[in-house]
Amino acid sequence: MNKYFVLDTNVLLHNAGCVDSFADNIVVLPMAVIEELDTFKSQNDELGRNARLVIRKLDRLRTKGKLGDGVPLVNNGVLRIMRPQTTGNGDMGLNAQTPDNHIIRVAYDLLKKGERVIFVSKDINARLKADALGIEVRDFEKQKVKIDEMFSGYREIKVSPAAIEKFYTEKKIRLNAHHHPIYPNEFIVLVNQENDKHSLLTRAKEHNELVELNPENGSAWQVKPRSREQRMVLELLMDDSVSIVTLLGQAGTGKTLLALAAGLEKTLKHKVYDKMLVSRPIMPLGKDLGYMPGDKDEKLINWMHPIFDNLSYLMRYSGDMKGTVREKIEKLQKDHVVELEALTYIRGRSISQQYVIIDEAQNLTPHEIKTIVSRAGEGTKMILTGDPYQIDNPYLDSSSNGLSYAVERLKDQPMHGHVTLKKSERSNLAAIAADLL
Repeated sequence: MNKYFVLDTNVLLHNAGCVDSFADNIVVLPMAVIEELDTFKSQNDELGRNARLVIRKLDRLRTKGKLGDGVPLVNNGVLRIMRPQTTGNGDMGLNAQTPDNHIIRVAYDLLKKGERVIFVSKDINARLKADALGIEVRDFEKQKVKIDEMFSGYREIKVSPAAIEKFYTEKKIRLNAHHHPIYPNEFIVLVNQENDKHSLLTRAKEHNELVELNPENGSAWQVKPRSREQRMVLELLMDDSVSIVTLLGQAGTGKTLLALAAGLEKTLKHKVYDKMLVSRPIMPLGKDLGYMPGDKDEKLINWMHPIFDNLSYLMRYSGDMKGTVREKIEKLQKDHVVELEALTYIRGRSISQQYVIIDEAQNLTPHEIKTIVSRAGEGTKMILTGDPYQIDNPYLDSSSNGLSYAVERLKDQPMHGHVTLKKSERSNLAAIAADLL
């Protein structure tokens, strides 16, 4: 018996290729979904892009038959556009004027006919309403990760005292495969199994080989790590062989500050990169800046205050630069050593020999992350930072956002490194707020 997957509009806006993700079943798009796609298609953001892609795909499928009767998909499934069989939602207790309720009505009509119906939506409230009507509901699971099991970038492994001694002597050690797969650039804390107070921090290379951390990576721009996790972060940020670094952590853990400090060190002092480019989603899904007064730079100031705050802190330690903190930052921007850019304007660019920081990356979809990282040219290093538990995007959560997805998909790549920071180092007050409020 074929299943009927009734898709909400937000699923299509999240992933334009989702209609091909339901095997050889029947994918149903209610008429209200087509109407909602029409309202999104003119937008110049990720939602508008996905709406246009879906509309074009439907137009191509139309050549295979009547969409109202059903047309074949590449995976032997069928796609149909349907409308409610009856008007009004009085017997369902739903407002008939709401598009979401029209979509649910289609699923309800199919259920009443005895069909196996699954309503797929990223809107929790829509899923609650459908569930109350006896309809099976699901979130769209493709491109989701299990946040509680997500790769943290480090772990502890208990070893014999002899293994600890061997590492001190040879500065490296190779672990047996039975310790489970060790990912490239993963940090391993070797703990003496006879005395757990005796441990040392190592970094994984190829073939389960562990090496010591580079002492030259112990600080950046006179900023020193306050925790073991921050030391891991600096090891990755200061290593030019690691092309992409993902940093997860709540407010105050130091992810943005460390990324900026390493960027200044590598750009101004070591001259490894031509410039440092810093960007963050201006609004959920990277909406345009046009609604705010002023030119692009004046608009950016309002959204880049967290970056300016961190830069102001760091520029206090730039003794070789003259002027006030504000003048130092303005000089860096004027000389194009530090560039602040809205994500809206990054799409389409080719970014070479730059140190790129994408802050608040948890508000990006997997496709947006792919679009941004694919802009990296020769010699560019990408840093993605964010807190997967503080998401402003209504279509994303801690498991489906692009940052979490990137961590899991890239963890076995030698050019990638990741650390999940758990301890707030901003202040005691910030730590208490992050834990208790």
